[in-house]
Amino acid sequence: MATDDVMRFFSLWMLTHEVADEGLKAAVARGEDGGPAGMEGGPDAFVDGLAAMVASEKEKLKAELAAGGVERPSADEQKIALEELRFEVAEMRGRMDALTGTLETVLAKFDAAPAKG
Repeated sequence: MATDDVMRFFSLWMLTHEVADEGLKAAVARGEDGGPAGMEGGPDAFVDGLAAMVASEKEKLKAELAAGGVERPSADEQKIALEELRFEVAEMRGRMDALTGTLETVLAKFDAAPAKG
């Protein structure tokens, strides 16, 4: 692939994202202007309202992350979660062992069966 082709691909990719970003920003602005009642104005209004709601949640998430992120579970909560995970892994291991045993039995029966021919 020529360098010009690669540059063309990346420029098209960047342009696509730029246009989508601008379209999303416009939808958010329209949704904010319309308010909650604006979502009842048809499919476009619903999409605009939804975009505005998602943008609002995004801003809340950004503020939460900037303030130190999500609260970490306590050491006891982490220990309980780890024990639950260990239990589930052990259950999966047991089921896989049982499945392996069943497959080995089936294969042994096929190997022992007389060949047809």
